[in-house]
Amino acid sequence: MKKFLSLLLITATFISFQSHAQDAKAKAVLDKLSAKVKTMSSLKANFVFSMNDAKGASKASKSGTFLMQGNKFRVNMTGQQLICDGSTLWTYLVANKEVQVSDYDANAQGISPAKLFSGSYTKDYKYTYAGAKTISGKAVDMIELMPVNGKSFKKIVLYVDQKTSMVNGGVMYDKSGSSYSYTISGVTPNAKVAATDFTFDPKKNPGVEVVDLR
Repeated sequence: MKKFLSLLLITATFISFQSHAQDAKAKAVLDKLSAKVKTMSSLKANFVFSMNDAKGASKASKSGTFLMQGNKFRVNMTGQQLICDGSTLWTYLVANKEVQVSDYDANAQGISPAKLFSGSYTKDYKYTYAGAKTISGKAVDMIELMPVNGKSFKKIVLYVDQKTSMVNGGVMYDKSGSSYSYTISGVTPNAKVAATDFTFDPKKNPGVEVVDLR
């Protein structure tokens, strides 16, 4: 889950980036992406996240949905939910009937999908245009992101749909040789949201143990 959130954070960061020019072609692609997403008050989408070993063999795959509005988010996967109202993070482990509650610090956390509109991490990466390819019948531009400072991964490649100017996937390459890929589909801009989408109410979930880590 942390790897998926890391990928989502980096995707979100470059969606809303405000940067000095590095690679003109990459900047043009990211400018269009940024302009489109900035018109959205919220965003909902489906995702599939896959983990591969150094030989390229698939180790695991997960799917789910995510919903974001400002600094609030909700990630739903089989057996697990992450819910954040901007100040508190709830990690709900469904099978264990346990929810872990912790303080949320957007600056310290570094893996939150709530960074969708922030653009506060762009100084940490260099970006270059890595060419075009066709994925599942869709033409995409590939943007390669290289961390400026020490990170747990070597690089990220984002796939930006040439027709819609939206990110539809990417791959994170780990220093260990493993890779983590994801696809995003069914993007719904300005999705309908309620305040209760970004909180966990124990009263509505009887029998769930609350573990307060604050």
